[in-house]
Amino acid sequence: MNYFKINTLNQPLSGAVTISGAKNAALPLIASTILSANLIHINNVPEVADIKTFLVLLKNLGASYTLKNNQLSINSQTINSTKATYDIVKTMRASILVLGPLLARFKYCEVSLPGGCAIGARPVDLHLKALEKMGAQIEIKNGYIEAKAPNGLQGAHINFEKVTVTGTENILMAASLAHGVSVIDNAAIEPEVTQLALVLQDAGCNIKGIGTKQLIVQGSQGKQLNFKPFSIIPDRIEAGTFLCAAAISNAELKLEKVEPLHIQAVLSKLHEMNFKTTSTKDTVTIYPTDKIKPVNITTREYPYFPTDMQAQFLALATQADGTSVIEEKLFENRFMHVSELLRLGANITLDGRTATIKGPSKLNGADLMATDLRASSALVIAAFVAKGVSNIHRIYHLDRGYENIEEKFKKIGGTITRLEE
Repeated sequence: MNYFKINTLNQPLSGAVTISGAKNAALPLIASTILSANLIHINNVPEVADIKTFLVLLKNLGASYTLKNNQLSINSQTINSTKATYDIVKTMRASILVLGPLLARFKYCEVSLPGGCAIGARPVDLHLKALEKMGAQIEIKNGYIEAKAPNGLQGAHINFEKVTVTGTENILMAASLAHGVSVIDNAAIEPEVTQLALVLQDAGCNIKGIGTKQLIVQGSQGKQLNFKPFSIIPDRIEAGTFLCAAAISNAELKLEKVEPLHIQAVLSKLHEMNFKTTSTKDTVTIYPTDKIKPVNITTREYPYFPTDMQAQFLALATQADGTSVIEEKLFENRFMHVSELLRLGANITLDGRTATIKGPSKLNGADLMATDLRASSALVIAAFVAKGVSNIHRIYHLDRGYENIEEKFKKIGGTITRLEE
């Protein structure tokens, strides 16, 4: 098992870093290839552990693919199995994304109940209720979701009782091959959902309301789609992570190949903390400040402040001059990084889903344990300004979603080494 050894920065992180493609956009888009009638070419695919696991899942179903230099060619026409087995699905919750397209195309599938990082309950009930409205017969047997739609899925009016990103993506894919029109209300509007809808539209599916809370989908009546080549959008969470890393070291850093519109909530909070940023069409630059101000943050669905950036801002808040308050609205168990930041010397108190951070704190290196993907990046950020050496264990969490993270940090001046336990 690998770990990171990180030394205190001798100078602030500076230079330029290139942002990879978004893992959370790539996963549903790869799942959508199950709906395809042709070989598909996808560019800017991040070569991270979750993507590789998901591709193994599709290979086990019968698909074939090549992934090299962030370019993926995938052929899902050859799928000959509709059972997504536990040994793959247990490692990542996103595996549930094969449920909708498999059922829409083959009218039957078995998908293991999903696993993944332990940041709280993310039940699939919303997916299942929506598919039942579309005529599916669903049973839970021996840890598997067994879904049948002997006559194909039928268009339906789906009103999600709460916003669900993967639920919206799953039903959007299912509706693309359904018979008739589906209306999805209270749909998620994250950029990753929008890209999925745009790609499906480009493949021949008639979708109205893209980018809004209501999606209207004219199903193809079971006819598979013809996908055109496309590129994965930039990873807005990776972009935010590097902005926080630059901010905590009070540095000037330029992000390249980024979509500024997707990170407006993050930039707004950085501005509140007294950082200046400038943007072009595909770059963002952050500049040092004479005083890091405290901030109040509440996580919400896009376009508001993302839960996936909460941990990184909590690390940054340890160096603000004053008291910051961060409230986690979306997941009930997403402050596991707090105990590790306390080991560095941070001053943080927890009250339910609210963290109060008093700064600035003088941090000192320590042995730390990563608990989930975004918590891991927060520990890396904090370790760069902790005096001495920090060792961050279980970095396989980081490898799930960040591509070549240590090489990117080295390029901008971070002293970080991957070692074997």
